[in-house]
Amino acid sequence: MDLLFMAIYAVAVLGGLLGAVTYAILFERKVIGYMQIRTGPNRYGPWGMFQTIADVMKLLMKEDIIPAQADRKIFVLAPVVAFAPAFMVFAVISWSENLYAADLNIGVLYFLGVSSMTMLGVLMGGWSSNNKYSLLGAIRGVSQMISYELPLVLSVLGIVILVGSLNLRDIVFFQQDVGLWFIILQFPAFIIYMISAIAELNRSPFDLPEAESELVSGYHTEYSGFRYAFYMLAEYTYAIAIAAFATTLFFGGWLGPAFLPGIVWFLLKMCLFMFVWFWLRATLPRARVENLMQFCWKVLIPLALLNIVVTAIIKVWMGW
Repeated sequence: MDLLFMAIYAVAVLGGLLGAVTYAILFERKVIGYMQIRTGPNRYGPWGMFQTIADVMKLLMKEDIIPAQADRKIFVLAPVVAFAPAFMVFAVISWSENLYAADLNIGVLYFLGVSSMTMLGVLMGGWSSNNKYSLLGAIRGVSQMISYELPLVLSVLGIVILVGSLNLRDIVFFQQDVGLWFIILQFPAFIIYMISAIAELNRSPFDLPEAESELVSGYHTEYSGFRYAFYMLAEYTYAIAIAAFATTLFFGGWLGPAFLPGIVWFLLKMCLFMFVWFWLRATLPRARVENLMQFCWKVLIPLALLNIVVTAIIKVWMGW
């Protein structure tokens, strides 16, 4: 029965993710269009609701091209390696008090460890393409993702110190008991997490691995059709996972007034979190690579370490 439940849950989450990614892309295009005083997608379906579906169908019908000199096995496997970890992390996400798959004592560690494997798909795609632009994009992407993984993990440690647990549900229950969300108790950590998450996802203004002006399209330059669509699916799935993780850590998870179910509050908080990312993409220009790396090592990591020290002192001082 447990195996059957896990299979049903996985299929349900995968189906929900496919729909969520489809309309997250549409939502992003609509938001950016509004902020840039243009209409955005408005042709297919009411208010352009079927535009992303049409784009996906177009990608699926395109010819699947593999370069003659590419490392074929790695080239084919890379998009799957990029997507699988982004999907696996949803096993520890609690959508409400009673709706979750696995209640792991090391939920935070599982999420951070599995999600970091996504960078292997970026490296494999760039290396196997036998294209210098793709290789440069992959190297740039992996160096960026590894660097910003450090402040992202360090920003979470302050919460783990306060709660005394790596269990994601325990973190939500702690916020319920204290009566405050961690965005208030750990606001510096939230800012560090936000910046690090954007860089970890390779999104604007930190989308250097696929910078069109310099690298044609970065690590997935040689990908077409459904393999390119798989990379886009992995990117937005990972973005939704990072938003769900942030909702659990900083926004109280499913907590909210009783007139709406917990899962609705959880999804609304996720949408708010992703809206901020879309807002930044419409507002800020792309950063230069040396400034990006210096900001990580010279600003974010020292601030994250300082936050850990201050949090530990406060916990001892208050006797928590």
